[in-house]
Amino acid sequence: MTTVFLKNARRLQLPPSSPGMRIGLFGGSFNPPHEGHRLVSRQAIKRLGLDAIWWLVSPGNPLKDHRELRPLGERIDAAKELVDHPSVRITGFEAKHGFRYTYDTLKFLTESLSDRKFVWIMGADNLTSFHHWERWREIANMMPLAVYVRPGDARQAPFSLAANALSAYRIDEGDAHVLADQPAPCWVYLHGIMSNLSSTEIRNSQIQHKA
Repeated sequence: MTTVFLKNARRLQLPPSSPGMRIGLFGGSFNPPHEGHRLVSRQAIKRLGLDAIWWLVSPGNPLKDHRELRPLGERIDAAKELVDHPSVRITGFEAKHGFRYTYDTLKFLTESLSDRKFVWIMGADNLTSFHHWERWREIANMMPLAVYVRPGDARQAPFSLAANALSAYRIDEGDAHVLADQPAPCWVYLHGIMSNLSSTEIRNSQIQHKA
């Protein structure tokens, strides 16, 4: 019982960090985590010059249906099995604090770890729906954003409502390595290696296989 408790407690702890670190925050349900997530992480560390990336495994996205959502502990463990980069850390700390919205998570981190340099990382598919997120403009004003190209969204995302609203703050992709040092609002759109994998498609294929 003690071993299980300690394991669960560790899942909900923030990864270690130190002042001045450049940390990418990669949030999502990771239901399940897959090679596409790992690819984005590796590319972001390289292109943005990050010291670490934290996968923030969410208790559940308020904008999504939770009926197919696997337990948080299972998703965290699956992510840890998949990740093979020493600078990528996994945490479910949002559940510990009862955070449901990205705004609440980022507000907590920027206030409690104000001497770290955070960057919010998201796929281009999320940029197209970013204007539906709770307090999305405040998120953009809180820390720099890095948007990574996704298949099918490469043309649409840069012209989405949020992208147009933040167009004056977009920096050149060639300057991505200094993004973490820039004051918000500031964002970059990153082109690069893409994966056709998606968590939804993986879940659907698993369901068909079982059938």
